[in-house]
Amino acid sequence: MKEKAVVLLVLLALVWGYHSPVRAEEKDYSDYVNPLMGTLSEYQLSTGNTYPAIARPWGMNFWVPQTGKMGDGWIYVYDHYRLRGFKQTHQPSPWINDYGTFSLMPVKGMKITEEDRASWFSHKAEVVKPYYYSVYLAEHDIVTEMTPTERAVYFRFTFPETDEGYIVIDAYDKGSYIKVIPEENKIMGYTTRNSGGVPANFKNYFVVEFEDTPDAWHIWKDGKVCDGREVQDDHVGALIGFKTRRGEKIRARVASSFISYEQAERNLKELENKTFEEVKAEGQKVWNKILGVFDVEMSLDEMRTFYSCLYRSVLFPRSFYEFDENGRPVHYSPYNGKVLPGYMFTDTGFWDTFRCLFPLLNLAYPSMNAKIQEGLLNTYKESGFLPEWASPGHRGCMVGNNSASVVSDAILKDITPRDIQLPLYEAMLSTANSCHPQVKSTGRYGYEYYNNLGYVPYDAGINESAARTLEYAYDDWCIAQVGRKLGRSAEETGLYEKRSQNYKNLFDSSHNLMRGKNKDGRFQEPFNPLKWGDAFTEGNSWHYTWSVFHDVKGLQDLMGGRDVFVYMLDSVFTVPPVYDDSYYGGVIHEIREMQVMNMGNYAHGNQPVQHMIYLYNYGGEPWKAQYWVRQTMERMYRPTPDGYCGDEDNGQTSAWYVFSSLGFYPVCPGSDQYVIGAPLVRKATITLENGHKIEISAPDNTPENCYIRSLRVDGREYDKNYFSYGDLIKGTTLQFDMSHRPNKKRGIHQSAFPYSFSDQKIFDQGFYR
Repeated sequence: MKEKAVVLLVLLALVWGYHSPVRAEEKDYSDYVNPLMGTLSEYQLSTGNTYPAIARPWGMNFWVPQTGKMGDGWIYVYDHYRLRGFKQTHQPSPWINDYGTFSLMPVKGMKITEEDRASWFSHKAEVVKPYYYSVYLAEHDIVTEMTPTERAVYFRFTFPETDEGYIVIDAYDKGSYIKVIPEENKIMGYTTRNSGGVPANFKNYFVVEFEDTPDAWHIWKDGKVCDGREVQDDHVGALIGFKTRRGEKIRARVASSFISYEQAERNLKELENKTFEEVKAEGQKVWNKILGVFDVEMSLDEMRTFYSCLYRSVLFPRSFYEFDENGRPVHYSPYNGKVLPGYMFTDTGFWDTFRCLFPLLNLAYPSMNAKIQEGLLNTYKESGFLPEWASPGHRGCMVGNNSASVVSDAILKDITPRDIQLPLYEAMLSTANSCHPQVKSTGRYGYEYYNNLGYVPYDAGINESAARTLEYAYDDWCIAQVGRKLGRSAEETGLYEKRSQNYKNLFDSSHNLMRGKNKDGRFQEPFNPLKWGDAFTEGNSWHYTWSVFHDVKGLQDLMGGRDVFVYMLDSVFTVPPVYDDSYYGGVIHEIREMQVMNMGNYAHGNQPVQHMIYLYNYGGEPWKAQYWVRQTMERMYRPTPDGYCGDEDNGQTSAWYVFSSLGFYPVCPGSDQYVIGAPLVRKATITLENGHKIEISAPDNTPENCYIRSLRVDGREYDKNYFSYGDLIKGTTLQFDMSHRPNKKRGIHQSAFPYSFSDQKIFDQGFYR
């Protein structure tokens, strides 16, 4: 009987422990993150095109196990089974590739080249956390571990018994230097490898310090050992030897700087007086603080997806600044090659990330975005332009002038420091009326045509002209809103408000779609709405027609009213996944990703259409947004190596999931509104930097219950199809009553619809006071 009682008590204790709530500060949010999500990708088909970034949030240097060959943008691919090294990376995407790279690799025997030193490994003998990585290298019988800070990393190598244990330091090709300093247990060097966007004097200076005294020191060039202590050539490195007992641990501390060796040594102090385990624990704590801003309750797989997406959302833009001897931020300018005071950030493309990544920072991490805005002003001062795609300097990639969106959303929400709001506004004006002489994607390519004709002509030799026009029009609306807030003249703000209506110049009423237009005012011929590229960017007219973020009501009016508007939204899903790839001369991966997902012509794997689902809220049928948002989350995201439905793109596709899981999305950055979808969470708490909390509950959430029966905000019935930023940041409770049946009486009246420029609702709310 006593034994039965003891068993019963144990079972009760287990049940109580399982069901009792875990306090947010005790949760290991990082344990839900799978940094391998999206790594099962290749050139032909992207399921994320990510790599496992072992890093700190927004860190300057990331570290990654390397399966790809030197120079391959696909650094780590999940179904590759040989590792070539452990690489410092700054790569934002495989398409942009890397810069400032070098690597370490432990080996048994004098194996220098990446082919000779490569080792088989298994994911079963791999531990991958945002702050820590470990793997067993089977060819060498060595375990490698690494844990980083923002600018440094701590390595720990566990060797077998051998007289031929080595660590290969590879400074990479395209111009590098290495020097061994045995008396200090130190190696110093630099790499110049890059894929563009750097001044002529670009270098990444690095220093490697061993805690254990090596038994042999070698330098090498082009894979062969050479004499001396230093060498400068196309491709050089070092080979450091150890005689080890089985299980002996060799520790190395590594840091780098874009400024100097002296600064690299200063950056190494991020590891000073800390053990490996202390750095690892500190990294875990930092990640849990950032991830813990969002405390969510969902199914286990959904939580893994949520926090894996949140992890991706806080990696880029990366810090590109360091701290000088007085602790002040300083940076090497990737624009003019000088060392200058202040913040600098890089490795992001605003064509992707203006949509919801930066709005996520403004809501949840505003102090970080305040620094980023200071960095943007420094970019303008150092180059004459706000960036559009930076890695690390201006890069020729994508279209649009969406720095205007990124800058305006922060200013309008008073996140940008007051003293730089006006200079940033002036930077927006300048960038909107000029084009970078070498990098056509920076500034506004075709701005002369746009300003004079009201559109970029299809036949002016400017590629993707319709996409540019649509994005310029939205960007002009952003400029006008900041001008209003800063008290600029009615003449000035009126000009940009007028230009914000230029989207109308491309609307073809015979198709109810956007279409390229020639200089003479006639539409392009022939016209195939399913043609990717050409007048559009990585999409077709069915995708880009919805790029009127600021004036959905105006687009509705062009289409002939709400019924036609909703019909056209429906058609995105009902038109089969057919396409015309003739502009590209073959199927690009974005087309294939649309084709395989079985959601008609909806191409969530690329950014132009990601907001489109939420537009049902402007047409009086919000239940369709609720249905398709849930379908997209459930079909297209998994916490697995093939977990995305296209390129993840510096946090944008991840931030879409984060917002959508919570039940709302920033369709129009620069406005004060988030458009309501259908929450996936059953419960969530967002702890804001101002100390207030957003409490979200949807206790009846199930896969079937994807519709909002009713919604209460702070206990009161709420019928609108949007939330306001001003209300959310004061702290609020959002109570969703979910159902398996759509409520076709909720949110159907004009008064419930989100902001459109055509009805000027946002000004009535006094957002710009």
